[in-house]
Amino acid sequence: MTNIVFMGTPKFAVPILRNLSNKFNIKCVFTQPPSKSNRGQKFTKSPIHISAEELNLKIKTPKNIDEEFEYLKELNLDLGIVVAYGQILPKKVLNLSKKGFLNIHASLLPKWRGAAPIQRSILSNEKETGVTFMKINEKLDSGPICSKYKIEISDQDNTEILSEKLSNLSAEKIFENVQKILKDEAIFEDQNESKATYAKKIKKNEGKINWKEDAYIILAKVNGLYPKPGCWFNFENNRYKILKAVLSGQNKKPGEILDEKLTISCGSKSIKVIKIQREGKKPQSVEDFLLGSKLKKGVILSND
Repeated sequence: MTNIVFMGTPKFAVPILRNLSNKFNIKCVFTQPPSKSNRGQKFTKSPIHISAEELNLKIKTPKNIDEEFEYLKELNLDLGIVVAYGQILPKKVLNLSKKGFLNIHASLLPKWRGAAPIQRSILSNEKETGVTFMKINEKLDSGPICSKYKIEISDQDNTEILSEKLSNLSAEKIFENVQKILKDEAIFEDQNESKATYAKKIKKNEGKINWKEDAYIILAKVNGLYPKPGCWFNFENNRYKILKAVLSGQNKKPGEILDEKLTISCGSKSIKVIKIQREGKKPQSVEDFLLGSKLKKGVILSND
């Protein structure tokens, strides 16, 4: 019987774990410890924690993976699979698996190594992305690659939508990759270090809109920063988060509202808002939002 350990935390990893558990013996699932929710003192389990419970799999939630070194050693691992776990695995842990640890990363490595590859690909207005299956080494997302799978990025893809597409693609391809690795049929090739780029963690202030920027840049922020931290602007001491928008060809002064449908002029062209959320309120369609809003035709939004 093959002994496999799975390490992951977010929703992205769930379809991969589910497909894997249908075919292989998952000895244990490692995920980040439950965290306190924003409101109250309740602890929230990670999506992988919840999914592993539903699958009746053994679960470990160490704050530091070193705490479970002896346990991992006893498992006599054939393979480890890591999907956005949230902890760096030290060399002594990596050496515990006969076939190493396979990582699934949501970019076409060596491009966009690091924390936010999906967001950065959208923010950069790229036309394609994908997932990479690679063996983990001690350097961030730099191990040898066995497989890459590409998909196109559409104009309507935001981070949530694209993440789901990449997760499902990974889940679809996990079985064949694990099979090849276990049979020693997988070919791993080193990454080209000269082409490496890094997807830095997203900061909240990146979502602030500068209306002097081109519309396609602002739209990329709307899509790339959805659902968190969001793309936003200020008006009369209130913050408004644009949840969905499309490009429009109209253009006047940057920040000017051009019509009664909340089309806003940018540095070039404009964006037509589809869905919006005022700070402290629920998301609304633009039609409902405009019924009681001061954001009318002719208003010019500043960059303050």
